[in-house]
Amino acid sequence: MERKCLDCGDTLTGRADKKFCSDLCRNNYNNRQNSDANNLVRNINHILRKNRRILEELTPDGKSKVHKDKLNQAGFNFQYHTHTYTTQTGNIYVFCYEYGYLVLDGGFYALVKRESEKEK
Repeated sequence: MERKCLDCGDTLTGRADKKFCSDLCRNNYNNRQNSDANNLVRNINHILRKNRRILEELTPDGKSKVHKDKLNQAGFNFQYHTHTYTTQTGNIYVFCYEYGYLVLDGGFYALVKRESEKEK
């Protein structure tokens, strides 16, 4: 039985379990298989980095208070964040890496920067 390369279709010679004729074909095949997942992750990471950059720009001193309109105008996407933190009083902070926000009354948000263990 003649075996074919999974990428280019050339005839394979050598080992019985060989699937590709070269490293180039193996890489092409695997990149094509993973491209959908990579694009999804790449797009989500782009949104997370943009959200972090917006929060960083609006929080120069580690704490600030802004209106939701300012975040929307900057292009902040509220659907994406990295984690949440619930305080002992029950307040829920939503974080995008080390920058986070707390929803306040009247459409305002308290922005904070969480100190890393190294900065303490």
